[in-house]
Amino acid sequence: VQLQASGGGLVQAGGSLRLSCAASGRTFTTYAMAWFRQAPGKEREFVATISRVDSSTDYADSVKGRFTISRENAKNTVNLLMNSLKPEDTAIYYCAATTNSPYGSRWPLAYDYWGQGTQVTVSS
Repeated sequence: VQLQASGGGLVQAGGSLRLSCAASGRTFTTYAMAWFRQAPGKEREFVATISRVDSSTDYADSVKGRFTISRENAKNTVNLLMNSLKPEDTAIYYCAATTNSPYGSRWPLAYDYWGQGTQVTVSS
């Protein structure tokens, strides 16, 4: 599968952004999907994941209550709605897909496919 992330940009603290990730290739419903992020000088970290079974979700504590992951299977798309953004949310955001974990995973190595990343910058 090929993943194409979009929707990043520059936003002020407290603002919102909506990221999208379009998948092409193999049937989208065979993948659990996730978003990770990587800030300069830091390791890639888990943000959110959504199951391919029942669309159940899991979030990192740092974004819980502010971010919402969703999937539109008919459009082969996974979205990340980010509200109440903080400067510490600044990072490159990557979408990822896995067939290994039906309910998704917080572990980056569980994912087979990665998008190219989209930059999110939150100014204070």
